[in-house]
Amino acid sequence: MRLNVYLQKAGVGSRREAERLVLEARVTVNGAIALATTPVNEGDTVLLNGKSVAPETRPAPRLFMLYKPLGALVTHSDPQGRLTIYDLPVMKPPRWQRSWPRVMNVGRLDVNSEGLLLLSSDGPLAQAMMNPENALRRVYRVRVRGRLKASAIAELANGVTVDDVTYRGVEAVAESDDPKPANSWYRIVLTEGKNREIRKLMEHFGCIVNRLIRIQYGPFELGNLEPGTVREIAPTDLLGVLKQLKFGAA
Repeated sequence: MRLNVYLQKAGVGSRREAERLVLEARVTVNGAIALATTPVNEGDTVLLNGKSVAPETRPAPRLFMLYKPLGALVTHSDPQGRLTIYDLPVMKPPRWQRSWPRVMNVGRLDVNSEGLLLLSSDGPLAQAMMNPENALRRVYRVRVRGRLKASAIAELANGVTVDDVTYRGVEAVAESDDPKPANSWYRIVLTEGKNREIRKLMEHFGCIVNRLIRIQYGPFELGNLEPGTVREIAPTDLLGVLKQLKFGAA
């Protein structure tokens, strides 16, 4: 088995995160510092920071809700030195070192978007939640300059192709019946979430997004969470998602 796949299955994080840990020489296989090409065979001993890791002994997954504020990038580091979600005060030690595990983001929100971003301690869980085949609902409140015609809303519901990219059906519901305001609010529901999907679809129909807030991902709702704050999802609430995704031993 490839080492990054093994580490992901052991709950370390995404395959990219696993590769980063290997490059930092924090992983050994049978006592030797591992390389990206090091295979893992049955019976091998894999250590991360000197501690044994294995898929069969991975800890129970944990899931957190972060209100991603405007202006924060969803990445571990930025070459230009811009703010990332991992630079936010709530993501810094000592809390994450003492109480919360290493996490990876479940999907993304672009720098000009805000709202609910899920963080998972378990790579396979994060991948399952992002997998389009599982079709978890992503719900947004979106403010646009302009207004969608009824024909555009119907077309969105059936799925459209923009610049050779095909998008699944999208539910769009106007939050106001007033046709005159320069800005209009919509409730948008996706089940796939391709790169900048909402912005591209709105532009396709002549509307420009000037605010985008994700308020729900799967069964988890933003609620009264404040920008830049985090809340852990209770294990009992997480269990339903684990069963739905047929994940692990749940």
